[in-house]
Amino acid sequence: MTDQSIYDILRQGLWTAVLMSTPLLAVALATGVVIGLFQALTSIQENTLTFVPKVGAMLVVFWVSMSFMTSMLVTFFRDRIIPMIAGG
Repeated sequence: MTDQSIYDILRQGLWTAVLMSTPLLAVALATGVVIGLFQALTSIQENTLTFVPKVGAMLVVFWVSMSFMTSMLVTFFRDRIIPMIAGG
């Protein structure tokens, strides 16, 4: 195994992690912006008002996109990691 192959697998693993986390991070950002605007318009400064809806939205998106994340991770391991372990 060369340095180039290690860096290539690391790069693909990081890209897979970015693609898997994008739905969760996008929903957290959108929910945070909406709640922040609501807080600014109503002058309500409550910390749990931002935390609870954000966690709820992230749980819903995680539940919906779980099959996407699982298939992406299985594909990465099947195509890159397992052949490397088997010596292919």
